[in-house]
Amino acid sequence: MQKKQTETPNRENWETLWINANIATMAEGNVDYGTIFNGALAVSKGKIVWLGTMDELAIINYSSRQILDGKGKWLTPGLIDCHTHIIYGGNRANEFEMRLQGKTYEEIAFAGGGILSTVAATRSASEQELLADAKYRLMALHKEGVTTVEVKSGYGLNLETEIKMLKVAHLLEKELPVTVEKTFLGAHAIPIEFQNNSHGYINEVCNNMLPRISELGLADAVDVFCENIGFTLDETKQVLEAANKFNLPVKIHAEQLSNMKGAELASKYHALSADHLEHLCEEGIKAMCNANMTAVLLPGAYYFLRETQLPPIELLRHYQVPIAIATDSNPGSSPITSIQLMLNMACTLFKLTPCEALAGVTVNAAKALGLSDTKGKIAIGYDADIACWNIEQPAQLAYQFGVNPLTALMKAGKVVI
Repeated sequence: MQKKQTETPNRENWETLWINANIATMAEGNVDYGTIFNGALAVSKGKIVWLGTMDELAIINYSSRQILDGKGKWLTPGLIDCHTHIIYGGNRANEFEMRLQGKTYEEIAFAGGGILSTVAATRSASEQELLADAKYRLMALHKEGVTTVEVKSGYGLNLETEIKMLKVAHLLEKELPVTVEKTFLGAHAIPIEFQNNSHGYINEVCNNMLPRISELGLADAVDVFCENIGFTLDETKQVLEAANKFNLPVKIHAEQLSNMKGAELASKYHALSADHLEHLCEEGIKAMCNANMTAVLLPGAYYFLRETQLPPIELLRHYQVPIAIATDSNPGSSPITSIQLMLNMACTLFKLTPCEALAGVTVNAAKALGLSDTKGKIAIGYDADIACWNIEQPAQLAYQFGVNPLTALMKAGKVVI
């Protein structure tokens, strides 16, 4: 009689295995880091394929081509900066000085400064000049653990320059191992060619710029600046409707300087997010909740403009509107390229908990970009965008800035830092 052979358990063949690490999965959102102490995770084909404790790993029959020893450090999802304007020409240090001498942001804008001064510099800059400067800014974010960034246009305000900016955003993704989400923000300000004719400019955005940009496949989403120095509710509605015709997700700059009810309007178009929101009212929050929108808070702009009206944090919590945090990196109101500083400011200025702040640059930031199914968590099936930190607890990421605790960064399963 032939002897029956013992069956060999299936063997897991992994490309990369992290071991001996504490893992903040961020799977629980705002209330818990989703911690796995003394954990391990496996990566293959750019995705997380196994996750558990070292004890659970010990009973698995596996092989891995690369083993990374965390040595008790902490792993988090790669950080996401979900609202930036890092492609632009020139700088606005002179306006910084003017504000310190008493001028307001609105006064500078109405006097021909503000966004329009950056528009002139951006129009005159070459594609390569814009790329070099933007790469420098993105590198600063990347070195602090950012693996995904949203980049807006909006400093062209004509078709040629808006296309140039969005092409630079695509080139950034080739220059650095960072996912770049591109947002068309043609409705950022009224250009000099359409002075006192905002209706004519919005028609240009909706009927000329947007169709061409959609045809070229340059944008992932459309944004609009709904504000008393930007565009009215009716003009904003026209942009949102045009974006819907081209099946492009929408978002909105809203309630930064006044309550124009832009967030409430955007909720009717199932916007991904409303951003800034210092003057957001309860009705707007309810509308955002019902539309499953994300609130993107920008503490850098609040700090830099020396604002005093805080976003309605408690009401956002009460209605369980997800809160994301971003740098708003731009030349006028937040010339900041530090996501770690935003974590600290979110806590010290906006009184978020360290867990809420970290959720704001991971799971909730992914939601703000429509990427909830692939990014922002350490979970099986998610992209292997992973940051390794030399810290004793996750709260340290918000507690201290200026000394970068990032020790390694993985993007799509490859160690890039």
